[in-house]
Amino acid sequence: MLAAMKCAKCRALMETVRVADIDVGRCSACRGLWFEGCDLDRLLEVPGAEDVDDGDASVGRKYNDERRVRCPRCDVPMVRMAHAQQSHIWYERCGTCGGTWLDAGEFRDLAVYDWFDVVRGWFARERT
Repeated sequence: MLAAMKCAKCRALMETVRVADIDVGRCSACRGLWFEGCDLDRLLEVPGAEDVDDGDASVGRKYNDERRVRCPRCDVPMVRMAHAQQSHIWYERCGTCGGTWLDAGEFRDLAVYDWFDVVRGWFARERT
């Protein structure tokens, strides 16, 4: 069970959602997702786990341009990164605790990797 945290993007309260044996933090407002340590990679291996990402991807895209994101666990600045295989997906990682933040819709997108994602990667905008 994750301790009470505030959302990294909109600062609303987070709720804990259990998928398989993994606890995921989900924002009660913007529906962004928080993964402890290696839980993101573990959850990507669970069939149907993308259902935990029940947020509106258009809302997630609005938060994607936020530059100063603080870790909901340790309240330090997080590093913004592009996913290695799906460069159109930007996420934030905490260098202190190793947690990962995905905006609404990004986990659902990340869980499905197909030829469309390869083509989309060719046209992904540059990170600034």
